[in-house]
Amino acid sequence: MDARSPNKQQPRGRNPRGQGERLREEVVAATLRMLDELGDDQALSLRAVAREINVAATSVYLHFPDRDALVLAALERCHQDLMLAVQRAERDADGPVAQLRARTLVLGTWARDHPGLYKVLHESTLNQRDGMRFKEELGRTTTAAVQRCMDAGLAPVDDASTVALDLRAAVHGTVSMRVNQPDGEWPPLEDQVDRFLRKLVGTSPNPVDETAGP
Repeated sequence: MDARSPNKQQPRGRNPRGQGERLREEVVAATLRMLDELGDDQALSLRAVAREINVAATSVYLHFPDRDALVLAALERCHQDLMLAVQRAERDADGPVAQLRARTLVLGTWARDHPGLYKVLHESTLNQRDGMRFKEELGRTTTAAVQRCMDAGLAPVDDASTVALDLRAAVHGTVSMRVNQPDGEWPPLEDQVDRFLRKLVGTSPNPVDETAGP
């Protein structure tokens, strides 16, 4: 007779040969879910992730030697998915200013919908210890988007990287306040983004014809 409780879920068996990458993807996905709930990388453990997907802790350690390595891998995946969403938003927008507005709104709404991940990505102790080089892509693509507005005559000519940094700082500021003070009486994010674009970039959020130039 099996003395084990019939209600106790047993650890899943080892993945068949060639499916190690599948397990790694499951670990990363579970880590992202848990980080979004916790909002704190220090509260996560590899053993807790293993329990989440019902595998032995040793299976997780085979792919990630420690918590920092796991969190970094998860955040890099998160950032990749976010950048894909930004690219889709840009493709659906018509003209440089609309594209810059669309990508900026995606960043803001994503943070609103995933406050825990936002905190870990930008405010965690791991973020303070590690540069997270993959985040540099956001800065480069934002600068390129601002430059396109300037090249089209839809924003005053200036140093695009400096203007993009100002824009990113403003967006992160309002997002961080919303995440950390969720009960605040915040204006619509769309209105704030329009003001940032007008005051920091010098664009008109809703130009009559972006393709026509000045």
